Order: sequence, then structure tokens, then C-alpha cells
Amino acid sequence: MNRSIEAAETAESAGGPSRPSSLVVVSNRQPYSHDRTDGELSVDEPAGGLTAGLDPVMRTTDGTWIAWGDGDADESVTDETGRVRVPPDDPSYTLRRLWLSERDVERYYAGYSNQVLWPVCHGANWKVEHAERYFDRYRDVNERFAEAAVDTADEDTTVWFQDYHLALAPRRVKEECDAFCMQFWHIPWPGWDGFRRLPQREELLDGLLANDFLAFHLPSYVERFLDCAESGLDATVDREAGSVRCRGETTTVGAFPLGVDAQRRHEQARSVPNGFWDSFREDHGIGPDERVAVGVDRLDYTKGIPERLAALERLFERHPERRGRLRYVQKVAESRTTIPAYRRLGRTVRDEVARINHRFAVDGWEPIVHLEEYLGEHELAGLYRHADCALVSPVCDGMNLVAQEYVAAQVDGNGVLVLSELAGAHELLGEQAVSINPYATETFADAIEEALGMGARERQERMDALRRVVFENDLESWMDELFETAATIRG
Repeated sequence: MNRSIEAAETAESAGGPSRPSSLVVVSNRQPYSHDRTDGELSVDEPAGGLTAGLDPVMRTTDGTWIAWGDGDADESVTDETGRVRVPPDDPSYTLRRLWLSERDVERYYAGYSNQVLWPVCHGANWKVEHAERYFDRYRDVNERFAEAAVDTADEDTTVWFQDYHLALAPRRVKEECDAFCMQFWHIPWPGWDGFRRLPQREELLDGLLANDFLAFHLPSYVERFLDCAESGLDATVDREAGSVRCRGETTTVGAFPLGVDAQRRHEQARSVPNGFWDSFREDHGIGPDERVAVGVDRLDYTKGIPERLAALERLFERHPERRGRLRYVQKVAESRTTIPAYRRLGRTVRDEVARINHRFAVDGWEPIVHLEEYLGEHELAGLYRHADCALVSPVCDGMNLVAQEYVAAQVDGNGVLVLSELAGAHELLGEQAVSINPYATETFADAIEEALGMGARERQERMDALRRVVFENDLESWMDELFETAATIRG
């Protein structure tokens, strides 16, 4: 379902005839968390993305959201079954929290989810840490999520699983009840040569094929999944219909590229205080005549940050006139710091930034501003709005919402998106972005120079086209298409 920018501005977040009347969402991450600071109870609410987008849908269905309760005060506000009504100011649906021990987190989350499935799905097989204890705990935690869903669901319920943390849970639910099960896999799906490395591949496929409806971002991910189902199980694959028949059950498989809440990002950028950009520049020593490029990333080896820094270094080598005239702002958020590969990446990025800054420093000026501190939504929207270009250069990414957020925040329409052809978002945005291969350092540097030297008219035309795509394929449109498809499958 496509919608114009004008339609997106007036559309309501909830409602829609195809949305299920009884909905259970199952995810690792929770929409609200309770914490206690200096003795005072506080609530962290959805800041954006899928969690914020699903919240109004849950309110209209009075559904149940099952998730890991990771807030330090979560248990104190729930009943004996782990339930609490949310949102706190207008209780409209039930949050059912599950409690994970330190060992659960170490083995289910950091272990199997993020040191096995994550690297395999992103083609980083050399980073996989195979350990039976990881999968044993992954299976156990999936069973607990499934049990919580079964406690809530009946044959009229739609149970919607989110992502790679819960590949086994659908099979457990189907063994106990007749609920309609659907799942969205938010990261890439690997080819058979990569997936076959997993000793547990049959159990993973069997779990996912218990869903009535399984969705990925891109058609290429669907094709890879169908290849794996055909090669890894005694399954009948109908590629034209997009279905898999296994164990007497049929699973519909389709591609649904995830969008962002474009109107929300647009409004945030439009409402940034007039003095924000001047203050940001002053705080970080960015001169009034300097151009600004920006990168916003979770600190993950899939995001291509070292490769981006290498391209920037080459740019300053080949274009010394850019010294003192171009500043790159790299905003990073630490992630999965209990995993050694992530800690090493953090050190590598900080060391490279320091080395490049030292190499090209001129009279106190340095080319890179490295930010690890928290930026609020409006600050981030202001950074997106005023940056001359955004460098989005993952080496592998399921979709990459930063590219879409940057475009949605470009209310003045004069920024340029430099986008990796290895990001899922490239399928939507590649035609009007400046495309790069993050490993091709020379051409990546050329692309940054091209973006900076682009004329005003071309910048405006490209950004206008990008914004049409982002608003027409926003988060609400994505959910509508998923629920409409689910309703059709149910019949």
C-alpha cells in the first residue's frame, strides 16, 4: 500500500480493517521499561522504529505484548504472572514480561542469537562461536516465550513473532494451540552455503515453517530462504506462489521492506529549535563555512565504520583543500559490549579516529567529530536535517533505517545520501542516492567528493525523489501490507 506525503500527514497510526482483532506480539525487546533512579520510578517509552509503530496498534486491539523485562524496576510493577498494563498514562494493553537470568542473557541472547545467528545471517562466518550450550539455552528461552504466548492465545488470535531471537517459538505454539502465527525476520537471510554450517539448521527451519506467514525485507532474502527450505528439509517449495509445504503445513513467505515513521521524523526535524545547529557547531568546533557529513550507527561490525573511515582518509589525502572545510560527524551507540568482537571494534574505531585526526590536523582543526554520548530524538533529527550528506555504508544490512530517517528529516531538501549497495535500503533508495561499495576505498572517496560537489538543483531533485519513496513506503504502510496479507492467508 503506497501513500503520498500529504496522505501520510493525515493518516492515523491505528486502525485499518485488516488489522487483527486479537493480537499477541512476541519480541525480545519490550515497548516500555521501568527503572529506578535515585529512588524515583521512571518509565522509558518507545522512542521510534517498530516498537513505537506497533504501540498504537496494540492499544486499539487491547492485545498482549510478550517480551524480556530488562528494566531494573520492571518486576516491582508487575503482578505475580509478570503482567502490567501499559502505557502508564492510559493503560490500553497488557505487557507480559519474562525474566531472564544472567546465564540466559549470556547464552540465549549474547551467545546463540548474536554470536551464531547474527554473524551467519550477515555473512561473517569467521565470527561464529559454535557452542552447544548456547543453542540449548536458546531452545529453552524460546520455549518460555512460546508458553507465555499459548497462555494468552486462542484460535482467533494472531501471534506475531519478531526477529531471529525467536526462531523456535512458533513450532512450540503450534503444538499447543491453533493460533495464526506470523513472523518477521528483520536481518538478512543467508544463502544455503552459509546456513548449512549451522548444526541446528533443521530445527531452525522447522521452527520458522510452523508460521502460517513468514516475512523478510527483500525478495533476495525470500529466495535464499526457499533455497534453504528446499535443501535442508523434505519440503515442497512453490516459488511462484511463495510458499513452502512441510509436515502437512503450508507457510506463505514474502518480501515486505520495512519503512520508518517518516512523518514523525519529518515533524521532529521541522520543529528543531532555530539555534540548535549554531549551538551544535560551536560545541564541536565546527566553523560556519565548513561542510558537514554525518554517520549514525550502532557499533557493529556489519555497519562498515572502519571502511568508511578509510574512505574519508583517502578523501583528505587526495583533496587536501577539504582540510578545514569538511567535518565528518560520527555518532555511534555502543552495542553488545559483553561480546569480545564488539569491544574490539569499539577500540579499532576510536584508534582510527584518533590516528586520522592526528594525521590531518591543521591549527587545532581535526576532520572527525566522534560522538559516543546520547543524542535525543530532536537532536538527532537536527543533525540529519542540517548535514550536507549522510554516509550510510554497511558491509551487510537487512534494511538500514538510518538512510530512511536521514531522508525523512531532510525538510529543506538539500542533503545527499551516500548509500552502500550492500544495504537492504539500496533496493528502495539506490536510484537517487550516490551508490558505493564500502570495500572499494577509492571509489567510495570519489563518491563523497561527488556528493559534496553536487549542484543545488540536482541535490533538490534527488532528495525530493527519495522523500517520495520513503513517505510512500513508511512504517504504517508496511504494517498495513503485512496485516492485509495475513488476513488473506487466514481467509
